[in-house]
Amino acid sequence: MSDIFHECGIAAVYHLPGGETSPLCPEQGPEHASRLLPRMLQDIQNRGQLAAGITTYNPARDQLIDTYKELGTVSEVFRLSHRAKHESLMREYAGIAGIGHVRYATCGADDRSYAQPFERHHLQKHKWFSFAFNGQLANYQLLRDQLLRDNDHHLARETDTEIIMHELSRELSGDRRPTLVEMMQSVAPRFDGAYSLVFLNSVGDMLVARDPLGIKPLCYAKEGPLFAAASESVALLNLGFKPESIRSLQPGHAITISQGQFAIERFATSPRRAHCFFEWVYFANVASSLDDRSVYLSRTALGAELARLEREKAAVPIDENTIVVPVPDTSKAAADSMAFELKVPCREGLIRNRYSGRTFIEGSKNRVRKVESKYTPLREVLQGKRVLLVEDSIVRSTTMKVLIDRIRERGGASEIHVRVACPPIIAPCFYGIDMSTVDELYAPRFLRGGPLTDAVQVEMAADLGADSLRYLPVDSIARAIRLDGGQLCQACITGDYPTPHGQRLYQIALDNHGRGDGSGRTYEARQPAGVR
Repeated sequence: MSDIFHECGIAAVYHLPGGETSPLCPEQGPEHASRLLPRMLQDIQNRGQLAAGITTYNPARDQLIDTYKELGTVSEVFRLSHRAKHESLMREYAGIAGIGHVRYATCGADDRSYAQPFERHHLQKHKWFSFAFNGQLANYQLLRDQLLRDNDHHLARETDTEIIMHELSRELSGDRRPTLVEMMQSVAPRFDGAYSLVFLNSVGDMLVARDPLGIKPLCYAKEGPLFAAASESVALLNLGFKPESIRSLQPGHAITISQGQFAIERFATSPRRAHCFFEWVYFANVASSLDDRSVYLSRTALGAELARLEREKAAVPIDENTIVVPVPDTSKAAADSMAFELKVPCREGLIRNRYSGRTFIEGSKNRVRKVESKYTPLREVLQGKRVLLVEDSIVRSTTMKVLIDRIRERGGASEIHVRVACPPIIAPCFYGIDMSTVDELYAPRFLRGGPLTDAVQVEMAADLGADSLRYLPVDSIARAIRLDGGQLCQACITGDYPTPHGQRLYQIALDNHGRGDGSGRTYEARQPAGVR
């Protein structure tokens, strides 16, 4: 699925004072711990390819904290293919601590000023800080209006990142000197939405925090003097942390490092869990484990669910002429599992060109051309075959329509049966995934507010150009992830949002559905009177 795009990814590293140098630390020594950040960001590059950046802390330089960020992939931004230039950057931004970010824009423009981390300079060291976050505030517009109401404040960007920066700054204003946990305790009630954030100030204090519902993932590890955190566990595992050392930060909790002391504290109560189910279905690296649930095993379980439905419905012959083909790359685990359960071959009938560019920054016409160049059907595999085409989800349908046409015309498949390892996406996301209006979604125009039936799936298959189409039901998701549905955010497949402003934005999205006025993203629209 390449017509839905990631939110962001965050990382942090700190070599604590005292004791011996960590064996995981760069060979240059603890003052170069920040060299680990590009490696960590590259491991979570799947979460955002538009921009990357770091802020590092070094008490021995004039710029106590210093930020480097640019548009591009991690490899491009940090010059990983040019040893001398990369080494120069790492020396310039060397530090005992640092935070990092990879970005895809769910709001705001595609230019460098929107890249994170955001750094706020100040004469007083504890007020000079930098931070980065993964997520989105559903009440962004309300917070923005409140900030601008007195004409004393100004916002330079249309992004909730700047809102968070101002809210944190407010807690540090005047003579107040709150602890980092006290700062989070004050701002948390004002934030409605998803946020995992990393914070670093010029005193050398660090904060790593996860929202009270745990919508976005956040993992951490500490071995000896080295601490690290990232959106996904794979970034920590590849640094050399032992698997048993890697944990998920509990919702509503914060890790603080202040005056060299490491602590974990709760800053907000957690009324429930609402982990984004899409992390396991699509977003996260297949090598990651989130909240003690393996991404790979979850996707293989989704494939088993697809196989179970296939056997129950018995609508498509399963014989020597049948093959399972995944849409690269996130569907492969589900496709392998489905094929194993059905005892048919799983074949790579589509080859993805990893160097064709990033389709998410293209317009709709260009996106079609990009998809055509990105996926090559293998006629030797597909010709004359009955293809069970496994996809992790269908959001806007642009990719799927092009693939079906190419598999049939270029690949020579005799039949194409689309199997989706996810229920229909019926509602927008207001927590950090790039889909915020009902009109841009594929399924609602066929469901028309009703349930998913066999007749609806027949209609959708005809529109896509497939011989048949089948989605997984909602209850398959919780079984596959092995978490109760009440612990998951499944708003985009149920319309039931875990926060009040998310639910209100959904109502706005429903009210705007079908108008076709090009009014833009729902969360950037003005809130109706009375919404607080």
